[in-house]
This record gives sequence, C-alpha cells and structure tokens, in this order.
Amino acid sequence: MDEDLFIFDSHSHYTDEAFDPDRDALLSSFPEKGIRCCMVCGTDLTSSEACTALAERYPSLLITAVGVHPETPDAPAGYLSRLRQLAAHPSVKAIGEIGLDYHYDDCEPEQQKKILREQIALAKELNLPVILHCRDAMGDMLEILRESAPLAGVMHCFPGSAESAQEVLRLGLYIGFTGVITFKNAKKPLAALRSIPTDRLLLETDCPYMAPVPFRGKRCDSTMLTETAAVMAREKNVTVRDICRMTAENAARLFRVSL
Repeated sequence: MDEDLFIFDSHSHYTDEAFDPDRDALLSSFPEKGIRCCMVCGTDLTSSEACTALAERYPSLLITAVGVHPETPDAPAGYLSRLRQLAAHPSVKAIGEIGLDYHYDDCEPEQQKKILREQIALAKELNLPVILHCRDAMGDMLEILRESAPLAGVMHCFPGSAESAQEVLRLGLYIGFTGVITFKNAKKPLAALRSIPTDRLLLETDCPYMAPVPFRGKRCDSTMLTETAAVMAREKNVTVRDICRMTAENAARLFRVSL
C-alpha cells in the first residue's frame, strides 16, 4: 500500500462498459496504490442498480449514489419509488448523478428541471446529499438550488466561473474538479479553483471520462488522480499528499463515511 497517498475519488462510473475487460483487476489494485474509497454514481435506474451490486463485491472500497441523469430521455413511471428502495442499500450515500444539461439541441429543460426538483426532494426526505451535474445551465441550476435548498451536496466537474463558485459555496455545497484542470485551455476552471477554500474541494475522475494530461484521450481511472491533484496542489501552494488528504477528508465528511 502507498502510505504517502490517501485518495478518495468522489465521482466515478465503474459500472460503465469501458471497464468490462478488466474491472475486477483494476479495482483490486487500488488499495496498494493509495486509493482508499471511490464514489460510484448511477445515471439511470439500471446503472444505479449495477452500482449497488458492484459495491457489494467491494464493500471496503466503493460507496454509491443512485439517481437519474439529465441526459436520460425520460424518467420511467415510478422511478422515485425505485430510487427510494435502492437508497436503502448500505452502500448508498447520495442521490446522484442528477442535474441539468442543456448542451444538446434536443434537450427538454422543463422536464429536466422537474426531475431535478423531484430528486432533490427525495434526497431531503432520505437525509442524503446530492451529486449535481450542470452543463450550459448554471443560471437555472442556481435558481433551483436556491429554491430547493438541498441538505448537502457537490457540484461535480465544476463548469462555472469563480463568481458562480462563490454562489455554490454560499448554498453550502462542495465543488469537485476532474482532469479538466490539467488541460491547456483550463483558465476558467483554474480561476474557479483558486477562489474555493480547500475545505470545500473534492477530487474526482468522472471516469471513464475526463482523463487528465498526460493521459488525455485514454480511458480514465482513479490511478490518474495524482495528475489532477498535482495541479490542485500547485494552485493552492500545498503538496500533492496534502491535497489528497484534505479532499479525502472533505468527501468523507460530505458522504458521512469513515476513512
């Protein structure tokens, strides 16, 4: 085990088919590489169920979130009841990945907002934090968060400005960053990162997506988080080890797990 690192990947998708060839070998290797916990997020009912099943095989490594992602065409009838059932699983520590995504021309903003509000209400009913996805929808997202007031949560893969980051912080949420901050054109996320106190930062992959430089374009996994942590450490003038430990403590506090 790498005693110098204590890494908590606060957002991953290890049920994705990209990991089918070597999922077990990869996950089994994590403890010796300093990766102590991974949050595995659902995006619909099927993947949410798969997350809890995977966590049963790796109970000391994986925690899960269940939810319906905004890119899911329609939330099926009775989806809230099924999410409520899934949330009773001992691995479930959040409702997510939920949110708004207006990137594509065929998106349905009103339907997305309805489903987001319903899932925030479910999270509050169950006393769980939310894991939020936001793309090209920051104004509507902030409006809903002000209205709905989730108990706790994180805006993952933060897409906004330093100004919008301050609004997210005022709402009591954490902010997560992926390998995007290692990209050459990452001026906006780096400006946001610099404005956020270290006790509100989370480190994440969003794997299999968002691989950091020098792995950009490859399948991402939690072993690459040290590259993202290095940029975070540089911007905060601390060590990589410090960033890994601080972000792990933040994630543990948010998701109410012991390290």
